[in-house]
Amino acid sequence: MTLQANTSPDTRPWKHARGLHGVKQPVPIQEKSPGRTFRCASGEDNVFVFAVVSFEVKMIEVVASMARGPVFLAGELMECLITFTNPMSHLSTSASSEMLAWASAQIHCQFHASENRVALPAQGNKQDVQAESDTVLIPSRGERGQCVLDTPPKILFCDLRLDPGESKTYSYSELVPIDGPPSFRGQSVKYVYKLTIGCQRVNSPIKLLRVPFRVLVLQGMPEPPFPQDEEVSPSNPFLEEEEASRRDARPLERALDMLMATTSRRCPHMFNITNMRGKVAKFCIFKTVYRLGEDIVGTFNFSEGDIPCLQYSVSLQSEEEIQQQYQRRPGQAVSVTGHGRHLESCLHTASSHFSLPIPLNVTPGFSTDIVSLRWRLHFEFVTAREPMEPPTVLQNQSEVTVWAGAEHVDVDTFSWDLPIKVLPTNPALASYMSQFTGTNSINI
Repeated sequence: MTLQANTSPDTRPWKHARGLHGVKQPVPIQEKSPGRTFRCASGEDNVFVFAVVSFEVKMIEVVASMARGPVFLAGELMECLITFTNPMSHLSTSASSEMLAWASAQIHCQFHASENRVALPAQGNKQDVQAESDTVLIPSRGERGQCVLDTPPKILFCDLRLDPGESKTYSYSELVPIDGPPSFRGQSVKYVYKLTIGCQRVNSPIKLLRVPFRVLVLQGMPEPPFPQDEEVSPSNPFLEEEEASRRDARPLERALDMLMATTSRRCPHMFNITNMRGKVAKFCIFKTVYRLGEDIVGTFNFSEGDIPCLQYSVSLQSEEEIQQQYQRRPGQAVSVTGHGRHLESCLHTASSHFSLPIPLNVTPGFSTDIVSLRWRLHFEFVTAREPMEPPTVLQNQSEVTVWAGAEHVDVDTFSWDLPIKVLPTNPALASYMSQFTGTNSINI
C-alpha cells in the first residue's frame, strides 16, 4: 500500500463510498464550515489520498470596562476603557492584519411602560430596528420601548489597522446627563441606562456592544446655602489658583458632602399611637431622611398605653404612582412594593424597637412627568378590646410558674403609614450590590 498526494486534475476534497462489488469509489464532497478538516479517500487501486483543508476565522475582540464601577450619580463624569484586539493564532501570518472603518460611543436611556397600567400618547409607526445594511448608528436598535435620552456620539477612531496579536485601548468619557430619570425597574415603568459602542468593518453591518449601568439622581435635596460657583472655604492668599480651581471642579464630592450632611441630622420625632378605644403606645423615630444602605431604627413605649398591644409589624414599602394624565384607568391604584418587614409579639412588653435596612439596590424617591416613587413605613397593630392582666408571681413562691396565654381574645387591627425620604448614597458603595458588572465584550 502506498501513500501519495492527490494529483488528479479535480482538486476538490473526496470521500470514499462503496461502489459496485464493494469496491471503494472516489466521490467528491462539499466544503465544510471554517476550520481544519481531514479527508480520506481510496481509489480502485487501494491508493489512499489525504487532503488537509484549513480555514482561518477572522475576528476582532472588543472589550469595554468601567474601571470605577457600574453606578454613577447624575452629573458625574463616566469613564470607560474600550480595547480592540486582533487575537494571535497559529494560522496568523503577516498578511492577517484586520481593518475597522470606525467606532463611536454614546449614552442612552431606554424607557418601557406596561400597556396595562400606562396610557402613552401614540408615537406613530416608528421603526426601531435598524437594517443590517444601514450605515446609520442607532444606539437603541433592537431595544424595547422608547429612547428618552441620549448623548451625542463621540468618535473613537477611523480606519484602525490591527496586526496579529496587537491591541489598542481608547478612553471614553462623558458627563451622565443631570436632567434624566434615575435607573428604575418598577411594576409599571422601567428606565434603563446603557453605554453603546458601535463599530463597523469595511463593507460589513454595524455591530453594537452595550454596557448597562445604573444612574442615581439627587432629588428632594434642600437647596445649598451658597451658589455652586461661590468659594466655600476662607480665602487664602498663599493658595495657588490651580489648586483652587481643581477643588471647585469636584461636583461629586460636593454632592456627597451635602448628601451626608442632610442624612446625618438627627431630630427625634415622637408620635402617639392611638385607636378608637384609646392610646396604644408612644413611637419615636430619630430621623425621616435616609440614604441607601442605612438602617431605619424606631422604638415603641407600650408602658404609656391604655390599650394592650398583642402584636405589631413594620414594613418598608415603596409606592409607584402613575401621573393622572397617563393612567390607564381613572382612579388607578398605586403599586406598592415591600422591601423588608419586622414582626414582633409585644403583649405585656414595656418597650420594643425595630431595625430595617434599606437595600442598596433599590431606587431612591423621584418624580418624572409619567411616574413618581415615594417611600413609607407601614405599621400594623393588633390590640385587645379588653384589658389583660399580666401574670403575677408571689415573692415567697419557690416553684416555677408557667403562664399560658388566653385561648381566645377579641382583637382590633389598624394600620398607619409614615412617609420617609430615601436618597442615594456613594456610587462606589452602591456598586458592590449592583446587578451590573460594568464590563462587556463582543467579537466582530
